Amino acid sequence: MIKLTADDIFDGRRFLGPDRVVVLDEDGTVSAVVPYSWAGDDVQRVEGILCPGFVNTHCHLELSHMRGTIPEGTGLPRFLTTVMEQRQPSTLEILEQAMADAAAAMRQEGIVAVGDICNTTASIPLKINSSLYWHSFVECMGFTDASAPQRLEHALTVWAKFKGYQLPGSLVPHAPYSVSATLFRLIAGMENNTPLCIHNQETAAENELYLHKTGPFLDFYRHFNIAAEGFQPTGQSSLQSFLPYFSDAANLLLVHNTYTTATDIRFAESAAPQVHWCLCPNANLYIEGTLPDVPALLQSGASITLGTDSLASNHQLSIWAEVQTIRGRFPDIPLETMLQWATLNGATALGIDGTYGSLEKGKRPGLVQIVNNSATFFTI
Repeated sequence: MIKLTADDIFDGRRFLGPDRVVVLDEDGTVSAVVPYSWAGDDVQRVEGILCPGFVNTHCHLELSHMRGTIPEGTGLPRFLTTVMEQRQPSTLEILEQAMADAAAAMRQEGIVAVGDICNTTASIPLKINSSLYWHSFVECMGFTDASAPQRLEHALTVWAKFKGYQLPGSLVPHAPYSVSATLFRLIAGMENNTPLCIHNQETAAENELYLHKTGPFLDFYRHFNIAAEGFQPTGQSSLQSFLPYFSDAANLLLVHNTYTTATDIRFAESAAPQVHWCLCPNANLYIEGTLPDVPALLQSGASITLGTDSLASNHQLSIWAEVQTIRGRFPDIPLETMLQWATLNGATALGIDGTYGSLEKGKRPGLVQIVNNSATFFTI
C-alpha cells in the first residue's frame, strides 16, 4: 500500500483538508481515503495540494506542429483559413515528433486523459502505446447537402482505423458553419456513437451566419470555393439551430462557447438531456481576444469542463494554465469549483468517470501535485 497526505487533498468534488490520507494500491488504484488517525504508519507527506489527474476534454494533437505559426488575434475565420492552408507538415516525422512532445508535456502537466479531435489517422501509432487515455473525436464536415453521404463515408473510414486498434472514439460534427443540415441528420442518426462533441459559437460570425446569412463566413466559403447558396438562415443563433438534431444524444460536449448567451444556455439545458460545456479560455483569448460568459454558465448550474485546444491556438497544452486564466479573470470562482471542472466533470463528459476524475475506491485516476502555483503529474 502507498499512503499519501498533503497540505490539502481535493477528491474530485471538494477539498478534504490536511488530515486525510489517500491509500493506493501499487498500481495506483485508490483503496481508500481515510482520516490521518486511521492510516497507521508509513504515511508520506507531500507539499501542496494532491488531486486526481486532469482531463483535457478538447485538444487537436494533429496541429501540434503548428505552434507559433498563426499570430494571435486574427479572429476565427482567418485562423481557420490559415490552418486549412498550412496544416500539412513538410514531413510525417515532424508531425510525429511534435505530437509526441505535446503528449509528453501534457502528461508532465498532470493530464491523464484527453478528448482529441482527429481528421486523419496520424495519431494512431502514438495512442496505441500511450500512458494517457485518449478518446478520439473523428470529425466530419461538409457544408453542402449533396456531399453529405460522401463526407460521412470518408469520416467512417478514418474512424474504422481507430476502432481497428480498439482505440476509444466517436464520429462527430465539426461546427455549425461547416456541417450541412443533411450531414447533421446523418450523424445524429448513428447508433452507439457517444460521446458527441461540436465546436460551438467560437466566433460572433457563426451566429451572424445563422441569423442573417451575412458576415465573414461568406468570404471564407468563397475563398475555398464552397457552395453556400443552399444554406438558409434560421433567424436563430447557431446553437438553437443545430441542437435539436441531437435532442436524443446521451452525452454531448459543446466546445468553446465564446459567444453563447444566457438564452442559449437555457435553450441547451432544456433541449438536450446531458450537455457539458467545455471552456478553452487561452485559445479563446489567442484567437478572438475574449472569453465565454462563465458566470452565466455557473448561474445555470451547467456542467463545465476544460480543454486546451491546439498548439496552433495556445502557447501550451496545460489544464492548470487554463485554470489560472479563469482564476485571473473570474477571481470569485472558488478553486474547488474549477478543479472539479478539470477532473470529475471532464471524466464524466468523456464517459470515463468509472476510472478517472475522483479519488474513490476502485478508481485509478492518477494524481496531480499542485505546489507553488504549478501543477505536475505525481509519480507514485
